[in-house]
Amino acid sequence: MRAKLNAQPNQSLIDGIATLQALATSPEPVGCRELARRLDADPTKINRLLKTLAYLGIARQTANRKYTAGAGMHVLAAQSLFASGLIRRALPVLEGLRRFGHTVALGVLWGDSVSYLFHAPPGIEASAGLGRIGLLPATTSGIGIVLLSEHDDDEVRDIYRDREIPMFPDGIEQLIAKLAEVRALGYARVHVADERDHHVVAVSTGDPAHAGLALSGWIPEAATEPLVAALREAAPEIGG
Repeated sequence: MRAKLNAQPNQSLIDGIATLQALATSPEPVGCRELARRLDADPTKINRLLKTLAYLGIARQTANRKYTAGAGMHVLAAQSLFASGLIRRALPVLEGLRRFGHTVALGVLWGDSVSYLFHAPPGIEASAGLGRIGLLPATTSGIGIVLLSEHDDDEVRDIYRDREIPMFPDGIEQLIAKLAEVRALGYARVHVADERDHHVVAVSTGDPAHAGLALSGWIPEAATEPLVAALREAAPEIGG
């Protein structure tokens, strides 16, 4: 569940964090006008916010006057992961789940996207799974679906208001029905209909839930129950 507002939200802070996130998720240095276009915002305001972030060391300007992540952004990322203890607790658990021979993933929900903290297919070193992929649409992800199911239907409608919903061509009611199914089951099973043609099973972790834990690959229906049981056993060890 998202926190309820007890007072008027601070729009300047919201704009600053949106700018910070857009910069953090940009795969290459980006100019002020391009970032403003992505955010559908006034370039003058974005320029001022970028200069403030650069002053703080959270952003830095390249030789061609574009912006990218600065040392401060990496410090914030490291400090938050250390303080929460999430990755420290999760790594041994995630390593243990690799015994099933499937991709193991841990992620969190941000708006209509999932950020993968860990994503390790079979055959790669566990360390290579850290920060391996960036943001993906939540509705294309088992982790995204199981975490969206933690929101009530009105919150989900608000997230997807006036937006297309990937993998749900019939719109919001199709998604709402899927989330009701997930709440009833206590886990998500999602078919990824791309060239991999695989399935994802996912559960939430934390109280209240703040992260999702998943296994993905060729998972026949009959294999779902033991995998869900393993995920449920692992989730409290990650906790949070």
